[in-house]
Amino acid sequence: MKRMRMLSTLLRLTLALALLFAGLRWITAGEPVLHATSVSTEKLLSFESKPEELPYAKLMLEHPDAAAVDEALKPIAIKAAEYAAAADEAVLHKDTEEQGAIRWENEQGWIEWAFLAPKSGWYELHVDYKPLAGGNASVVRGVQIDGQYPFVESGRIELERLWKDSKFPYDRNEIGQQIRPPQQELAGWSMKAASVLSASSEPLLYHLEQGEHRLRLVGVREPVALRVLTFKPKEDIPSYENYKRLHPPEAELPADAEHLGWSSIIEAEQFKQKSSLAIQTDFWSEPYISPDPKGRITYNVLGGQRWRLPGEWVEWELNVPADGWYELDLKTFQNYRNGFEAYRTISIDGKIPFQELLHYGIPTEKEFVIGTLANEEETPFRFYLEKGSHTLRMTVDSSMVQPVYLALKETLGQLAAFDRHIRLLTGNYSKSGFDANTDSTRTWDMRRLEPDVEQKMAGIVNQLTDIRNYINGLNKKDSDLAEAIKGSVAILEDMLEDVNEIPNKINDFSTIQNNIGTWMATLTQQPLLLDYIVVRTPEAETGLKTASTLSRIPYSIADFGRSFYMDYDTRKHNRKEALTIWVQRGRDYVELLREMVDQDFTPRTGIEVNINLMTNPNMLILGNAAGDVPDLALGVGESTPADFAMRDAAQELSGFPGFEAVFDRFIPGVSRSLSYDGGIYGLPEVQNFQMLFYRTDILEGLQLKAPDTWEDVFDILPTLQENGMTMNYPKSDFSTLYFQNGAEAYTPDGLKGTLSSDAGQQAFNRWTELYRKYNLPIDIPAFFQHFRDGDIPIGISDFNTYVQLLVAAPEITGHWKIAPLPGMMQSDGEVARWSPQGISAAMMMKKSERKDDAWAFLEWWTSENVQSQYAKDIESFYGIEFRWNTANTDAMRALTWPSEDLAALQEQARWAKNMPYVPGYYFLTREMEFAWNRTVMEGIPAQESLEQAQLSLQREMDRRQGNFGIKAGDDLHIPQITKPYEWEELQK
Repeated sequence: MKRMRMLSTLLRLTLALALLFAGLRWITAGEPVLHATSVSTEKLLSFESKPEELPYAKLMLEHPDAAAVDEALKPIAIKAAEYAAAADEAVLHKDTEEQGAIRWENEQGWIEWAFLAPKSGWYELHVDYKPLAGGNASVVRGVQIDGQYPFVESGRIELERLWKDSKFPYDRNEIGQQIRPPQQELAGWSMKAASVLSASSEPLLYHLEQGEHRLRLVGVREPVALRVLTFKPKEDIPSYENYKRLHPPEAELPADAEHLGWSSIIEAEQFKQKSSLAIQTDFWSEPYISPDPKGRITYNVLGGQRWRLPGEWVEWELNVPADGWYELDLKTFQNYRNGFEAYRTISIDGKIPFQELLHYGIPTEKEFVIGTLANEEETPFRFYLEKGSHTLRMTVDSSMVQPVYLALKETLGQLAAFDRHIRLLTGNYSKSGFDANTDSTRTWDMRRLEPDVEQKMAGIVNQLTDIRNYINGLNKKDSDLAEAIKGSVAILEDMLEDVNEIPNKINDFSTIQNNIGTWMATLTQQPLLLDYIVVRTPEAETGLKTASTLSRIPYSIADFGRSFYMDYDTRKHNRKEALTIWVQRGRDYVELLREMVDQDFTPRTGIEVNINLMTNPNMLILGNAAGDVPDLALGVGESTPADFAMRDAAQELSGFPGFEAVFDRFIPGVSRSLSYDGGIYGLPEVQNFQMLFYRTDILEGLQLKAPDTWEDVFDILPTLQENGMTMNYPKSDFSTLYFQNGAEAYTPDGLKGTLSSDAGQQAFNRWTELYRKYNLPIDIPAFFQHFRDGDIPIGISDFNTYVQLLVAAPEITGHWKIAPLPGMMQSDGEVARWSPQGISAAMMMKKSERKDDAWAFLEWWTSENVQSQYAKDIESFYGIEFRWNTANTDAMRALTWPSEDLAALQEQARWAKNMPYVPGYYFLTREMEFAWNRTVMEGIPAQESLEQAQLSLQREMDRRQGNFGIKAGDDLHIPQITKPYEWEELQK
C-alpha cells in the first residue's frame, strides 16, 4: 500500500514537472526560425524590365563589377555656374554671395553641363547645394546622363533641408504639460552623395565611359542653389574585422582607471539635426522610460510612425572622455510590422564604419528593449572613438526589402493582366460597376480558350512562393505579409485544380491583389521608436532596465493616484474677465495659437485670452444648454454656425464694424454655408477642395490629355477601360454635378426643395449614369493606392490625397499633376466647374458678454499675416502632411505651392459654391443617397427615385420649419452665387 502511494506521488510529481516544463517551453518559445537559402535575389528579380523602367537593384545585379573599388578613378569636379545649356522655364541667377554658384529659383526646367571622364568606371555623384526659400519639403531633382535616366530611381534624387527644434528643453504650459516647439531650418551649404535608401544603402553609382558626357539636372520640386557637382569613385567600406585592424588594438591602449565603467545616455529627443519635418518627438508613459513623465505630457521618445520613410535621418552628438573602444546601446520599440525588421544605416562622423552597419536590422519586439549593436551571433560591435565630440546618424533604409517590393509589384502586375485577359476571353466584365457578372451554371473549357492557362497560373504561384520564401529567409521568421501570400497561393492552387472554374472565381484575383496590395503599401516603411542611445566602455554596467509586467502594476497605481491631486483642466487657470475661446483641434494647434495670442494679439489689443481644448463638439451643445459657453468657438464643423443660428445661439456678425472688409477675405461661395436667414454666423478658417488628379506618364503613354469638360471625360473612358484602367469619382458627391448643371437643392427662400426640377433631374441622371452607363467603380477604399499603382490613373479627390501623394508616394513624384474639375461648357465658351469646398469655421456665441473683444479677435485671427504665420508654424511642427489650407485668399497664395498647382487651385477655387443649411438640411444627403441606391442598385427609373427623395426631404423641411416657427411666405434669404470669384491678379 505504501509502495502504491509512493508510486502515485512519484507519478504526480512527474506529471507536474512535465506540465511545468511544457509551460516554460510555451512561455519562452520564440517564433519558428525559417531559413530560405534557395531563393536568391537574382532569382527574385529575374523578370524583364523595360530600359526606361530599369530598377537600380537590377542594374547592380547585371553589373557585379560596379561594387569593386577602382583606385585609378579620379574625381571629376563640375562648377555649377559653368553650365552648357538650360531650359527657358528654369529661372537662373548667379549667386552674389558665393562665387561660382547659381541660384535655381524655381522647380521647373533643367540645367545641363558638359564634362570629360578621363577613365571609364562607376562613379558616385556628389552635390554641393543650398535649399532656397520655398516650401518645407526637400529639394528634388532628376539626374540624367547623356539625355537618359540610367535607372528609374535617378528620376528622383532628394537634397534634404536640415531641421532642429527651435527650443530645447521644451516649455511647459500652466498645468505642466510640455509644449512642442516649432522647427527651425538650418540654412547653409551641404554636400550630399546622390542616394535613394529604398534602392541601396550606399550612394548610387553612375557608369561613365571614357570621353565626353552631359549631365542634366531636371527640376521636380523646390528651388535650390548649386555650387559644385562632383563625380567621385566609390569609397571602400571595410568589414568589421578589417575595421578593427585599422585601429589600435585594445591591448595597446593605456589603461585609464578613471574611465573604466564609463557610460553616457543621449536622449533621443535631444537630437542635433534631422532631415525632415515629419520626424517628430512623442510622449510615452511606462516604467523606466526616460525621462519619466510623472503624469504630465513629456516628449521623451522620437520617431515611431513619424520616422519611417527611406532616407529620413536623425543625428545626435555624443562625447567620449578618452581615445578608446566603445559600445553603443539603443533602447527601441519596434512592433509596427509583425515579423519584419526595421533597418537603419548607421554612420559616425559622416562615414559608415563597417559594412555590417549599412542596413542594421532591429527585430520586432512587443515591448521596449535595450540592445547593443551586435552581429548575428550577438557579439557586440566595438567602435574606436577619439576623445571629444562625435556625431551619430541613423538613416531609414529599406533596400533589404526592395527586391521583395519589385518582385511583388511585377507579379501582381502579371496577375492583373491575366485577370483582364480572362475577363476578355469570357466576357466576364462587370456590367453595372458593382456586380461580378458571373453565371455559376455555365461550364467553360479554359484550355481551349487559353491553352497556356495552367502554365501562366503555375508561374504566378511559383513566383509568389519564391517571394514568400525570400521574405521568411530575410526575416528568419514568419510575417503578416508572408501569411497573406500563403493565403493567396492557396486560392490560386485551388483554381489550378480545376481551371474550368476560373471564370466563376474571377473575383478571387481582385481579392488577392487587395490582400497583398494592402501590405505592399507599407512594405518599404521602417518605423522605429527610440527612447535613448547609450555610449559606454565595453565593461560598463549601466543598470538600465525596461518595463516588465510586475513593474507596470505599481507604476499604474502611482499614475492612478496622481489623478486625484494633479490638475489636468486648463480651464481652472482661465483668467477672469478674459476672452474665452474653445478650439476643436489637436493639442499642438491649440498651443501654437496660445503662443501667437500671447506674443501678438494681447500686446497689440490689451485683450487677455483663455484658450481651451474642445475635445468633443458636443461640449458646445451641452455647454450652451447649461449656460457655460465660450465667447468664441474655433474649428467647428461647416454646418455648426447655421445649426446654432436656427436656435438663436450664435451671434450674427454683419453688424460689427469692418465686417465687409473681413468678409472680403474669403470666397463668397464658400461663405454661403455660414449664412442663415440673411445673416452671417461664422467665418471660414480652413478649406478642403476637390481637384482632378491624373498620372501624366500613363495618360501620355495612352496619348490622352487631362479632360477639361465632362464630354472629354466620356471620350477618354473607353481608352482607359480597354487598357484595364478606369476613373475615380466620389460616389457621395452629387453637389458638384447639381451645381454644374445649374440646379439648386432649395428655392431661394429656403422653404422648398427643388431636387426634381428639370436641371436637378438632368444632374441626377448624369450622376447615376457615371456608374450605370460608364461603369465607374462604386467603392474605392483607397484611391491613393490605386492611383499610385496606376490602375486608376485619373480621378477626383480632395486635399488629403494631394498631401498623401506629396509625402507617401515618392516613386511617382513628377509623374502626376492636379487640374481643375471637369465642367460644363457654357454658351460663352467658359467651362463652369462649380463644386463645394468643405470648411471648418469660427463662430461667436450669442451668450457671450465680450462680443466686441470677440470680434477683435476674429479680425486678427482671419487676417492674412496671422493666417500665413500660423500656417508656416504648424507645418513646421509636422511637415506638409499637416498643411494649414487657409480660407483667407491672400494667405492661401502666400503659402509655398508649386506654381502649376497654385494656378489649378485658384481656378477651381473661383467656382466654389457650398450647399446652404436650412431647417431639415440633414435629410438632403440621406435622401440623395437613397435615391442613388434605388436607381443604380435596384434599377428604379431616375425620375421616380428622385421624386421620392424630393417628397421625403420636403416632409422633413416642413416639420422643422414648424418647430422653428417659420411660416409660409417667410424668406430665409439663401445667397445666390451665379458668377465665379475673380482673383485680383486675374483682374489685373
